[in-house]
Amino acid sequence: MSRYTGPSWKLSRRLGISLSGTGKEIAKRPYAPGQHGPNSRTKKSEYGLQLTEKQKLRHMYGMTERQFKNVYLKAGKLQGLHGENFMILLETRLDNLVYRLGLARTRRAARQLVNHGHVLVNGSRVDIPSYSVKPGQTISLREKSANLTVIAEAIEVNNFVPEYVSFDADSKVGTFVRLPERSELSAEINEQLIVEFYSR
Repeated sequence: MSRYTGPSWKLSRRLGISLSGTGKEIAKRPYAPGQHGPNSRTKKSEYGLQLTEKQKLRHMYGMTERQFKNVYLKAGKLQGLHGENFMILLETRLDNLVYRLGLARTRRAARQLVNHGHVLVNGSRVDIPSYSVKPGQTISLREKSANLTVIAEAIEVNNFVPEYVSFDADSKVGTFVRLPERSELSAEINEQLIVEFYSR
C-alpha cells in the first residue's frame, strides 16, 4: 500500500485527531467530513476502534502499512511493553526528530527536508526519513540549507522542544539525548488497542 497523499485535514477530521500537530484541522469543524458528519451516531465495533487507533498512529507518522507493521514486529523483540516500545521506536525516526527539534512545522515537511538531503546526522548526510537515530547522535543541517526560509520560519514559531532532545537555535544543531518515556508521547493514542489489532 502506498503512502497516503490525499487531503490531510479531511483525514484528521475522519480520525478525530490533528495529524499535523497544529490542531487547526479540527478546531473549526470537530466532526467527521461529509453530509452526515455533524450528526453521525455510528457506534464502532471493537475491531473498528482498534483499526481507527492504528490508523491514527500510522498517519500521524506518515508511514505505509508495511513500514508500520515492520516497526511493530521489531518492537515485539525488545524487553518491556510491546505497545510502549513500538511508540518509542516510531519516535526515533529521523523525520520525526527533525519535526520535534522544530526544524519543520509538520512531520510531512520534515520528511521532505530529509528526502531532499538537507539533514545531517553526526555530520553525514542522511536522506532516509525512516533512519533510526541513536541516543547521543546530533542532527544538523547542510551549510547550504541552514538559511532556508522554511526552516527559519519553523524555528521562529516553535515554542516547545521535548526533554529527550536538545536544540541550539543559533547553530541549528540538535541532539537526541535519550529515548523518550511513554508519558512524554501522545496521550491521544491508546497503544494497547494497536497491540490487540495486530494480535488478532
